[in-house]
Amino acid sequence: QVQLVESGGALVQPGGSLRLSCTASGFTSDYYAIGWFRQAPGKEREEVSCISASDESTYYTASVKGRFTISRDIAKNTVHLQMNSLKVEDTAVYYCAADDLRFRDCSQADFSAGSWGQGTQVTVSS
Repeated sequence: QVQLVESGGALVQPGGSLRLSCTASGFTSDYYAIGWFRQAPGKEREEVSCISASDESTYYTASVKGRFTISRDIAKNTVHLQMNSLKVEDTAVYYCAADDLRFRDCSQADFSAGSWGQGTQVTVSS
């Protein structure tokens, strides 16, 4: 059974850091592009970051470039999102998703057809 489970969300002050984890089961996640998405109340879901299959490339939305870093721990079948210098506007539910086909880079990935986790809440507030 294919499953993605996010963890690491929390309440943090502006300027703080968090590391989110997306742990996969039922499939070998490094064969697939993995994306991180977020959705804030009243806003559309946006793609925050992506790491391609085989880690050949990464993507970051402009608002998080230089602050967030995506990485894989192949041994743990996990993708991390390290978030530094957090801002109030980073507050959202964060989801990870897997591409529905193997061996694609982030520009080719179709996450709408893939597997999604249940989400983890990140709140940045003083």
